[in-house]
Parts: sequence; C-alpha cells; structure tokens
Amino acid sequence: MKIAVVGATGLVGSEMLTVLAERGFGRDEVEVLAAASPKSEGREIDFAGRKLRVQRVEDVIAARPDYAIFSAGASASREYAPQFAAVGTRVIDNSSAWRKDPQVPLVVPEVNIDAVKEHHMIIANPNCSTIQMVMALWPLERDYGIRRLVIATYQSVTGTGMKAVRQLEAEEQAAASGQQAAVERAYPYPIHRNLFPHGGDFQADGYTTEEQKLVDETRKIYSDPEIQITATVVRVPVVGGHSEAVNAELRRDFEMEEVRKKIGEMPGVILYDNPERLEYPMPILSHHRDEVWVGRLRRDLSQPRSLNLWVVADNIRKGAATNAVQIMEKLI
Repeated sequence: MKIAVVGATGLVGSEMLTVLAERGFGRDEVEVLAAASPKSEGREIDFAGRKLRVQRVEDVIAARPDYAIFSAGASASREYAPQFAAVGTRVIDNSSAWRKDPQVPLVVPEVNIDAVKEHHMIIANPNCSTIQMVMALWPLERDYGIRRLVIATYQSVTGTGMKAVRQLEAEEQAAASGQQAAVERAYPYPIHRNLFPHGGDFQADGYTTEEQKLVDETRKIYSDPEIQITATVVRVPVVGGHSEAVNAELRRDFEMEEVRKKIGEMPGVILYDNPERLEYPMPILSHHRDEVWVGRLRRDLSQPRSLNLWVVADNIRKGAATNAVQIMEKLI
C-alpha cells in the first residue's frame, strides 16, 4: 500500500497519521504533505517509529499512491484532489470542497459505504458534527424514518483549529495570572468562561454555514431530502469533543426499550445512559476515543412520535481522522 496524507502537519492531519499507525498501516509506504504549502517541505514528522519527510505535492502525485487522504482545506482539495484522481489515486477528502457535489459520495462507513461505486475517485468525509449525529440516528432513520430534527450543538474549539486552541489556552493562563491574553484571536470574543451561538459564517437567512452543513449533509447521507432539519451551533470552551442535543420526530411510533436496543446495537456507538447513577455522555469521556456516545434518551412528552437524545464524540477522531481512515479500510 502507498498512502498519501495531505495536510499532515495540521491538527486533523497529524491525527490521521496516529489513526493510520493504530489501525495497522504503520508498515505501509506513507507520504506526507503539508497543506499544499512549500513552507513545511523537508520537515520531518514522526510516524510509527520512523521519520517521514514532508514532500512536494507534485512529486507525490507523480508517485501514484493508492489512496490520498486530504485534510488541507477546501481550496487545496479543489486544486489537487482531481490531479491525484487523474493518476488513479482514490481521494478521501475531509474538507467542504466536495460534500455538496452530487457526483461525489458523502460517506460515514457504518451508514452508507454502499454509496461508493467503482468509478468514484473522490469521496467526501462529512462535517464532524454531522458524522456523530447520523451515526446515532441511523437506527431510527432506517427502522422508523425521521420526519424532523431540532438540533443544538456544543462544539469544541478544536473544530476551529490550532489557532482557537491557542486562544483558549492563552485566555486560561491570563485569567490565572491576572494579565491580558497576548495571542492572535480565532474568535471575535473570548472563549474562556464563555460560549457563543456562532460557528462558521453567517448566511443571508441568519443561519450559519455550520448549521447549514447539518441540514444538507444529513439529507445526502441518508438519501432522504424530505427530512426537516433546523439547527443552532454553539462554540464552547472545551478542547476535544462535540456534544449535541437532538430532538427527533419519527414517521412511525416506537417503544423506548426498542429504540434503546437498536441504538445500543449500532456499530461504533456506545449507549451510556443511566441517570440513576449519573451516567451520561460527556466530551471528557469521548476524548481520544473513536466511538459515538449516546445518552439522555427519553420520549418527548410534548410531541407525538418524538424523542430526545444527547450525542457526544471526539470531533478530531471519529469526526474527521478516524472516519476518513475507516472509509479507506472499507474500500480496501
């Protein structure tokens, strides 16, 4: 196997290398590239007990790897993914570049790996908040049908990137020392001891691009354009782990015990729901884990055929790096 990781010096790219090593690809030929930037060329990166040198993108394309996993941003993906595909390399892209393209499958392996056909040379990895939600809700969509979703997400600063992590850490240190935080901000406001209902860019309709992704991507992954979805994205001072409060109205009625059983049997999902023992999912439980955690399962007493659930996952692992590597594993 010859695998290229594009964007290997970034937060998600470095985690992709970790996941590759953990899942048995440590002895394969792995080429690493920065985010299509020449600044990091020649730098060495640790991988599975050896050193990998950051390569030029043109050289790696010419080497015709079997797979290229991208986490280099949308503009780099639009430029280089077709070049890799043209030489026979299958691309799995973690950016937003191809997610809405009707010719490109948008894949969560446990849900819709069958969407990938032989001719698909570019495959899109969904947004992190979408991945964990469609995992948790798939047994409901599959067996009952989902009519409507009302979602509130509580998203970690790692979803924004290292700049946001550094802002939070600097603000925490400044608060402890009584000094002013000296760091370039990723957000328009402080995030330490704060939260704000803003993720992505605001659209003309008042929703943000992060909220729109939950609508568009869920419908595409489930192949169900009729699902009605509304969402509010909130950024919270957490490092590692997105949380979601989801209210789902189903097309058919259900028994709660049956729903619990179906969700508990879903591959890649942990049902962690015992209020009497104060057991419910939290970001701290999901950190550095690949599973999607589900809890606070309960019937909505105000609306027929509806229920509430709380969904948590590590947004850098299952929400990005692990999902991309799992797609490659399934294709292999």
